[in-house]
Amino acid sequence: MAERLIGLMSGTSLDGVDGVLALVEGDGRLTVHHHASRPFEPALRAELLALNTPGPDELHRAALAANGVARAYAQVVHQLLQDAGLGPGAVAALGAHGQTVRHQPLAVDGVGYTVQLLNAPLLAELAGIPVVADLRSRDLAAGGQGAPLVPPFHRAQFGQPDATLAVLNLGGISNLSVLPPDGSPAAVLGFDCGPGNALLDLWCQRHRGQPYDADGAWAAGGRVQAPLLAALRAEPYFVLPPPKSTGRDLFHAGWLDRHLAGFPGLAPADVQATLAALTAGVCVDDVRRHAPGAARLVVCGGGALNGDLMRRLQAGLPALRVESSAALGLPPQQVEAAAFAWLAWRRLQGLPGSLASVTGARGERVLGALHAA
Repeated sequence: MAERLIGLMSGTSLDGVDGVLALVEGDGRLTVHHHASRPFEPALRAELLALNTPGPDELHRAALAANGVARAYAQVVHQLLQDAGLGPGAVAALGAHGQTVRHQPLAVDGVGYTVQLLNAPLLAELAGIPVVADLRSRDLAAGGQGAPLVPPFHRAQFGQPDATLAVLNLGGISNLSVLPPDGSPAAVLGFDCGPGNALLDLWCQRHRGQPYDADGAWAAGGRVQAPLLAALRAEPYFVLPPPKSTGRDLFHAGWLDRHLAGFPGLAPADVQATLAALTAGVCVDDVRRHAPGAARLVVCGGGALNGDLMRRLQAGLPALRVESSAALGLPPQQVEAAAFAWLAWRRLQGLPGSLASVTGARGERVLGALHAA
């Protein structure tokens, strides 16, 4: 029986909240009916970014930021309900990821941890809808990476009956899903490739005062600096085998500045071009390494709207058709929010939301804590 679900996502790029109101059929197929987005207020965005690194009074500040995230999410929920002409009771549940500020899947005692800031009970109060949140922790407890979470949804939504499909999400961090043909014994593969928009946005904000490089135009006008690119690509994470996941814990301003210290005097546009080459290049390498049988690369996330990145991907993968997820019926900025609506539906059904082949956990697990309205 079909149910209405809401999915909410705020990613590593920290550009704000995307939400969808979707209908999920009994077989798990999802159709988005409404989409809404809202940028974070500047003060909240700045605090969320600051909380990615150690600082004073973190527990108090993180708790207040979690309240702020809940309120920002609730505003998107109210907009979706208003657009659809529905009351809260018409929605079975909402899936909410929260804002990741720490992701340490490997710890000294063998069990890692992950922190997504969100006051889920407050969100349930404000929205009047049951909330499914804390979607990574159970997989981590089972020995997994807890991320990426989207490959099972990619398989359900985009999987092809007779062809291998690669799906690349270009958010703040890039992640790749490799989907074998339906019915194939080969396992779905998924992992984080490396930086997506995070470093590009950081550099653009620092030097141009803009939140992002629109269409990649600034990067396209720069010249890739081969020595700097080689130094950036020497990062050991890039050659680790899956399962693996990463975030701002590794790819942050300090990481970039340490590398730039060895290359003084570079033009900012050339650094931006080099960061674009890094972002696209590590994704190209992973597609070649892990999806050799794919004929198509479907790109979603904000990076799918960056023409320069898309051209770099296509140039690096000339034998593949590189295209936006819109070609498969789901616009790129709706895919991750839709995934969290789908994961909330799985939680309500008591069905696993993870894949051990993706996260490396001991098995599939039902994900998320449910907070009643």
